[in-house]
Amino acid sequence: MTKLSLATLKDVSATATIPAYDRSKLSAGIVHFGVGNFHRAHQAIYLDDLFNLGQDHDWAIIGAGVLPSDAAMREKLAAQDFLTTIVEQDNNKTAARVTAPMIDILPPGDAKAIIAKLADPSIRIVSLTITEGGYFIDASGKFNPAHPAIAADGKNPDEPKTVFGLIVAGLKARRDKGVAPFTVMSCDNIPHNGVVTTNAVVGTARLSDPDLADWIKANVAFPNAMVDRITPATGQREIDLLKDAFKIEDNWPVYCEEFKQWVLEDKFTLGRPALEKVGVTFVPDVTPYEHMKIRILNGGHAAIAYPAALMDIHFVHDSMEDPLIRAFLAKLENDEIIPIVPPVPNTSLTDYFALIEHRLLNPKIADTIPRLAQDGSNRQPKFILPSTLDNLRQGRDIVGLALVSALWCRYFEGTTDSGQKIVFNDASADRLHEAAVKAKDDPMAFLVFEDIFGEVAKSDLFRKRFADALQTLWEKGTRATLQLYLDGKLAK
Repeated sequence: MTKLSLATLKDVSATATIPAYDRSKLSAGIVHFGVGNFHRAHQAIYLDDLFNLGQDHDWAIIGAGVLPSDAAMREKLAAQDFLTTIVEQDNNKTAARVTAPMIDILPPGDAKAIIAKLADPSIRIVSLTITEGGYFIDASGKFNPAHPAIAADGKNPDEPKTVFGLIVAGLKARRDKGVAPFTVMSCDNIPHNGVVTTNAVVGTARLSDPDLADWIKANVAFPNAMVDRITPATGQREIDLLKDAFKIEDNWPVYCEEFKQWVLEDKFTLGRPALEKVGVTFVPDVTPYEHMKIRILNGGHAAIAYPAALMDIHFVHDSMEDPLIRAFLAKLENDEIIPIVPPVPNTSLTDYFALIEHRLLNPKIADTIPRLAQDGSNRQPKFILPSTLDNLRQGRDIVGLALVSALWCRYFEGTTDSGQKIVFNDASADRLHEAAVKAKDDPMAFLVFEDIFGEVAKSDLFRKRFADALQTLWEKGTRATLQLYLDGKLAK
């Protein structure tokens, strides 16, 4: 057994690929907020590939964060010199590699240290993976400057507590010193994530310094991006698997699928790494790609999460091996999601969905239904309800998409069809549970959340389809309801 560190890389190379570059020769060009599994299996992998080509060694990563989980991650990674073991898995292949593009993580909560690093002229990109719920936006995608955390940063801009308050403070320091601003690059699964990030940064700045807000809007680049790689959470299972299969002791390894994708607008204030050399697609407009991914893949995730949970299925691949769930997803995608996704350059949407089915069936990833089901109050308005609204605006029926919303409501009642207790993982769990219990007798009680359902809840057709689906779920159960949908008998 080898404990991962820079000093043990030679020993680790017996079972895993190690960096071809000298980590001590790297210098930082990026500060990244949110050093979680997805970042280390995605953006960091692309940089690791680029560094392995012997290029752009002045674009290394320094991590940053504001949450208690960021402090825990810093402690675990610092103990192994900020190295990470990535295990890429396809149906017929498993391979481990050690990545080293991160050279430090700043102490979370140390605003002065973070702002000082953001003001450093060597930092040319600030990137983010802070989850869909980290942008302080409502169902319509609008930034909410009245959120208590943002309002607090507006009152105390020199002592910010949020990511956006820190970014604003860093940009202010650069402006005051005459240093050109960095690019702010979101890598989260949000439609038009660059626009969303612009609104959050500019909106936070405007609370304390309108002139600074105008300067940021005029001078800072916020490229939109589409990112994709299925990356489950790490638990003791993954830590033990790495020890057993590769004889490596890593405090926080990342298991992920082999597939990855990154489509990025080529819009940067102070240059960028040559990521096109390692598979990143640079485009003038990322909108078609993000629509495809967010609606077909992320929407598919949200669609299967709740029927699988209600049927006591734990793993994603097991849910896809269930004929009812797989057929439900295929009908939903082909009838109500794919038809309203705009064309994507050089891409067949039906082939793309076939690829997604293959990826979801991968048993080695061991992705879980609880992971897909978490944070629905942020994911439903981004991954499901936009498709529902577009269908309604085009005069199309939404039997399947209304069923997805009804399944989400049924899930938040708190028990599976077999009576097992459901453990929620959602910031809005209390209000959703209370409404879902009421909705058993009054389905409209679940549609009162304007910040989630927005315009969709005002549609008479949606309200009827939702009520019918929820009533059927309670009367007949999940399996029977899915079968009625597949037989074309769910709509009354």
